Amino acid sequence: MLIIVLSIIFYLVMAYCFLTEWLDFFIADKDITSEQRSISYVILIIATTFWPVVVPIAYLELLKFNRKHREIFDLIRNTSKPRTYDVYDK
Repeated sequence: MLIIVLSIIFYLVMAYCFLTEWLDFFIADKDITSEQRSISYVILIIATTFWPVVVPIAYLELLKFNRKHREIFDLIRNTSKPRTYDVYDK
C-alpha cells in the first residue's frame, strides 16, 4: 500500500513540475496565435496525463533494442577506442 501511495505522490509532484515548466514556456511565447495556444494547452494536458505511461514504455523499448543489437554496440565500442601507431614499427 505504501508503494502505491508513494507512486501517486511522485506522479502528482512530477506532473505538477512538468505542467508548470511547460506552461511557462507557452506563456512566454508571444509568436503563436490564440488557436495554436489552445491546441498547445490541450497537448500540454494530454502529455502531463500520460507521461508516466509513455516514459516507461519508451525505456523498455530502448532496453529491448539495446539487447537485440548488443553485439553491434560492443563492436563499435571496441573499435572506436583510440589507438596510437608508430609508423616506424613495421
